[in-house]
Formats: sequence, structure tokens, C-alpha cells
Amino acid sequence: MAQADIIIADEKLLPQGVELYNSMFRPKREIDFFKRRFLGRYNVLTLIARMDDRPVGFWVGFELKPGMFYHWLGAVKADLRRNGIARQLQEAQQAWAKDHGYEHIRCECMNHQREFVHFAVAVGYDIVGVRWDSSHADNLIVFEKNLVE
Repeated sequence: MAQADIIIADEKLLPQGVELYNSMFRPKREIDFFKRRFLGRYNVLTLIARMDDRPVGFWVGFELKPGMFYHWLGAVKADLRRNGIARQLQEAQQAWAKDHGYEHIRCECMNHQREFVHFAVAVGYDIVGVRWDSSHADNLIVFEKNLVE
């Protein structure tokens, strides 16, 4: 298992997160896309995983409602997947959320994103719902994890 340094990204490091996003997802997004998503959100947390002083993954979340933290987006570079980096990011986000008084973490993914479905279940999330996402023409799987049990 690889050992990454997990850092909390401040405003200066957000461009690194955007660069990572754009190296893994389409369509590419500008930094303003992320800033708009964060508007009005409490406790926005962006984590960046680094190995050999280069960014290799990111994990982003924010408060969904009091007591509930929401994991919005995250990924690890393809050549480093299955090395425990996503788990390290998830554990860091979970520890941060618990330390800040959150009782649950929620995340969602499309049904066709089987790797994430498997990952979420493997790290202790429960499937708590399914809803149709007409913009993607796919079912969205809703997961939650209790942080106080």
C-alpha cells in the first residue's frame, strides 16, 4: 500500500485540485465552477493527496445540513488506484468531519460507477437510497456512514 501525504488545501492550493480534476474528468472545469459550488456552503474541505511532492488525488466535501457532512467529489490518478490512496483520503475526511461534530457522512454516485459503489461499501457506507438522475439518465446511489457508532 502506498503512503500519501494528505493535506488540507486552502484557497492557494485549489488550482491543484482543479488540475487533478481536469486530468481525470470531462468536461474540464475552471476554478470558478468549484468556487460557485462552494458558495453558501459551510465547512468546505478540500484534501489533496501527495506522493513524491506531486498531487495524486483529491477529496472534496462540505456540510450538507447540521450533523451531516457531504462527500461531493474525489478521485485518484489512474496509475495509482488500488494502492490505498482513496482510503487514506476518505479516512482523513471522516476524521475531520467527526472532529468537527458531524455524525454522518453522505455521498452519491451514478450506478454505472461500479468502482466507487464497491469502494463505498468496502469502507463502511450503507446504501440508503436510489433516485433517478434525468440529466445523466442513470440511477444515483445514495450512501451514508454513521460516524458515532
